Amino acid sequence: MADNLCFMVKSDIQNIKLRFGIIGNTEGLNRAIDIAMQVAPTDLSVLVTGESGVGKESFPQIIHQFSRRKHGPYIAVNCGAIPEGTIDSELFGHEKGAFTGAISDRNGYFAEANGGTIFLDEVGELPLSTQARLLRVLETGEYIKVGSSKVQKTDVRIVAATNVNFADAIAEGRFREDLYYRLNTVPIKVPPLRERPGDIALLFRKFAADFAEKYRMPSIQLNEEAKRMLVEYPWPGNIRQLKNITEQISIIETNRDITPEILSTYLPDFASNSKLPTFVGSKGTAHSGGKSFESEREILYQVLFDMRRDVTELKKLVHEIMAERDAGRHGTHPVENKPHFLQDSTMDVITDMPMVVPHVQQYPQVGQIQPVTPTSITPVPTTVVKRDDSSDYQDTEVYVEENLSLDDVEKEMIKKALERHNGKRKNAASDLKISERTLYRKIKEYGLE
Repeated sequence: MADNLCFMVKSDIQNIKLRFGIIGNTEGLNRAIDIAMQVAPTDLSVLVTGESGVGKESFPQIIHQFSRRKHGPYIAVNCGAIPEGTIDSELFGHEKGAFTGAISDRNGYFAEANGGTIFLDEVGELPLSTQARLLRVLETGEYIKVGSSKVQKTDVRIVAATNVNFADAIAEGRFREDLYYRLNTVPIKVPPLRERPGDIALLFRKFAADFAEKYRMPSIQLNEEAKRMLVEYPWPGNIRQLKNITEQISIIETNRDITPEILSTYLPDFASNSKLPTFVGSKGTAHSGGKSFESEREILYQVLFDMRRDVTELKKLVHEIMAERDAGRHGTHPVENKPHFLQDSTMDVITDMPMVVPHVQQYPQVGQIQPVTPTSITPVPTTVVKRDDSSDYQDTEVYVEENLSLDDVEKEMIKKALERHNGKRKNAASDLKISERTLYRKIKEYGLE
């Protein structure tokens, strides 16, 4: 009896894979499909988690098609692609005149999906105000249009998906804990491709056949060594990356028998190339050159600290060059056991060339340069001094380094970017290498409006 039941479950899973184009036989993938089948007949909220590119979008469709709502509407919404200022209107609708440009009444996605299923992709990107509205829909099925005071009702099954680490998002105050527990009634975790080594060759063969048919050319084939290389690669972009690389090879390579030498030219070496950022963390963290970053803010800080270190090394190099020039003029050699930047008396400047003297403290005898410690990432002010044989060197300004918090640094960078682009947020966001929506949130958080 148990064997027959197990066989029926496996048969059902295989039929679902064929219907929805899912390829793979690993236990983690089969478990995720089985949970989707079990929860489909209910109206429970489902949260699908997994890294970007693992194929999370297939599971809400499975849940909808095997539910009693399969004849109702199915709407998929990418929450991360909707600007923060309009997302409430998109989800819940608005009344005429609610805001500039609202020339007529409009139903939102929750009204249009009444009696069906709504899939909220990238739900972790929702702003806090929208999260509160969504929580009310989950608890009571009620919502209010933007600009209205009338309560609306909707009967919608909510399936959400994200690659955000909710534990970190909740701790940082970016996601409501009560909303998380409402969405996470039934969790489904889709495993990353690196945890499905037996499926990689199957997926490659399927993609190769599809592209051969699409472009009307012979299908590419991997030899055994190339297959081994394919399986051992970590695939930070998961199935999406594998599909893209298969398409590249299918189009570019004239030799249809792919060797490890050919394949290696299409697989970025993320382990040795720190300039290529990869997002492969199981908790949504970003990896680059062996370092992990929990958010784009930490990536920005790391870049700033690296710049600070480079500036410090450049200062030391300038000091050494100055000391060697001084020793050459006087026929002496620098003291080996004494750092060059602690030499006494005044220092000659490179002949007839302006020189930047970094971080010089003002003492009764000018010229003693103190070692620099990276206590902050504040730019060091400099004073340009030219050589003048008839006079002493001019005094440099006194500079006291201040310890700034990371929030202060981020706020100052955003403020300067906005000033540089005359308040144009789109250009400022592009300059800061962040999304426009993230910039809106930071402006509101720091009171820069």
